[in-house]
Amino acid sequence: MSNCLHQCCTPGCGTAVPAELETEGLCVPHFLSSAEKACTEIRLEAAAGESSAARRAEFGAYVAASALKLALIGTGSSRLSDEIKKRVLTTFHTLMILRENLDRSANAFLPRRRTV
Repeated sequence: MSNCLHQCCTPGCGTAVPAELETEGLCVPHFLSSAEKACTEIRLEAAAGESSAARRAEFGAYVAASALKLALIGTGSSRLSDEIKKRVLTTFHTLMILRENLDRSANAFLPRRRTV
């Protein structure tokens, strides 16, 4: 298991894990794939409209933590290929849109003010 701190824990990968992702044990491409998959799952669950306030708070915390990780990866010491840079930005954009959607769905639960 100690090997996972320096190499990606995804079976068959073995790519180096940057310091920013040591706690996740994932290389940058696998972290990006994981974040994109989580965004899809969160978006589907939020769209169903059956999430509790606590669950929506968990979603918000995940978005914030993932965005912070992406910022650290993008500005970290690891050299990233242009393709990976593009994927980092795309995933960051996905997180931004998800956050907007979560805010919109949270506002749907608030009583509307009547305008006169």
